[in-house]
Amino acid sequence: MDLFGNFGSTSDLASSIGLKNTGNQFWNLTPAELVEDTILQGQGLLSDTGALAIDTGEFTGRSPQDRFIVEDDITKDSVWWGGINKGISEAHFDTIYERMQAYLSGRDLYVRDAYACADDDFRMNIRVITELPWSNMFAYNMFLRPENHELENFLPDWHIVCAPGFYADPEIDGTRQHNFAVLNFSKKMILIGGTGYTGEIKKGIFSVLNFILPHDRNVLSMHCSANIGKEGDTAIFFGLSGTGKTTLSSDPQRALIGDDEHGWSNETVFNFEGGCYAKTIDLSREKEPQIFDAVKFGALLENIGFENESSTPDYTDGSITENTRVSYPIHHIDNVVLPSKGSAPKNIFFLTADAFGVIPPISRLTTEQAMYHFMSGYTAKVAGTEVGITEPTTTFSACFGAAFLPLHPAKYAKLLGEKLSNSDTKVWLVNTGWSGGSYGIGSRIKLSYTRAMITAALEGQLDENSFDTLAVFDLAYPTSCPNVPDEILNPKQTWADPTAYDDTASKLASKFVENFETFKAETDPAILAAAPKVLV
Repeated sequence: MDLFGNFGSTSDLASSIGLKNTGNQFWNLTPAELVEDTILQGQGLLSDTGALAIDTGEFTGRSPQDRFIVEDDITKDSVWWGGINKGISEAHFDTIYERMQAYLSGRDLYVRDAYACADDDFRMNIRVITELPWSNMFAYNMFLRPENHELENFLPDWHIVCAPGFYADPEIDGTRQHNFAVLNFSKKMILIGGTGYTGEIKKGIFSVLNFILPHDRNVLSMHCSANIGKEGDTAIFFGLSGTGKTTLSSDPQRALIGDDEHGWSNETVFNFEGGCYAKTIDLSREKEPQIFDAVKFGALLENIGFENESSTPDYTDGSITENTRVSYPIHHIDNVVLPSKGSAPKNIFFLTADAFGVIPPISRLTTEQAMYHFMSGYTAKVAGTEVGITEPTTTFSACFGAAFLPLHPAKYAKLLGEKLSNSDTKVWLVNTGWSGGSYGIGSRIKLSYTRAMITAALEGQLDENSFDTLAVFDLAYPTSCPNVPDEILNPKQTWADPTAYDDTASKLASKFVENFETFKAETDPAILAAAPKVLV
């Protein structure tokens, strides 16, 4: 079955997806119209930046335990079922949708025609039907926007129906609780209910593409940022929260392709999206000038506080949630490339904030190591305020986006390995975390040093450099790098106690090996051989 194939009518929700007897249908409203409707309905207010501010209600983040995939002929033998991917029956999907249709009967709806994938060879047309105007504005910001003439005969490949006011009944609908996001690959629909958190819309399509593109189109789908240099060289940045992905991919000397979701085909790296969805907690012009200046009319602020009951956003206010967000179309940033695509990557960076102080500031990976570290998706979090937590804790997220992977991580890693084998792409592991000891003893690696190492890699200055190999993790690190002190390049040499370093490195290696047990049965032996060697 062609999961990209068009279906449905151009402008009739009743015949295409069975939505009958609705109230008014507002098709493809402008941001200004959606802002006006939101304010008139008492659902938001205009901040003094010009951005619309709304409250997403009960849910201020995704609910991974309430995301389901319909188990059918397409998915039953392909999806990596388990903790992340929860199945739901076709019958329960139909029940949910029938009840959603009844709920939406007589209600005004907002309809948005958009698409994903900036490479036309992989374009996926999306029709988003929302109960709320600001949900529709989010879809405008985050997906790619067709030209007006394309809307006349627009044929959707997939539909999203988002009704935050509709609550599921677990006993009837087969859900865990009242909120849900359900993906149906046979009917090419995503149903979202019981939650106003807009990220469910964005991540629903990302999950769909993570199934279709690698499974059917030989495209590696990636949770990463990407930019392009003046010579046309593309770079990709992977990294979990706190590793510096957004900061390091924002480079005044390079144009941004996108900041979150991309595909790597045979010829191109292309953005899935047409906008950015950035965290705003502690946002400032000094820290993130591009994001700060993008918060203007047309942007959508979520769950923020305000200064002294004014209309001035208080980005330090985490009283509603620490996951405060802003969405905006990518053209709110000046230094972007349009359309949002580039050539196959010349350099790939895996970013980790290693709070154990074990990983080198920069190291070059073999193809097998790249596949291993891609499947591991490692970073570490520092000791928090929780009683009894006195040491850093490891965090692993397969392919740096485990929550959105319908397929087994080994399938994505295999595709990465094939692309690396057929190209001269270099892969670098970059530690933006600690040096000279673990958190509490050592110190955070200076951002200026990290930028200098990435610049050196991008400009080929490390290609002819001599490399040494770090024990345990078997990582090849350069012995020198422009504008970086030689003594920090070997992490063991930065520790006052080399024995303590060895003990910590062995403990961290054990965590890697333990984490990989989940993948072992379906992983190629060459990838397994790239695991760190635990010292006994």
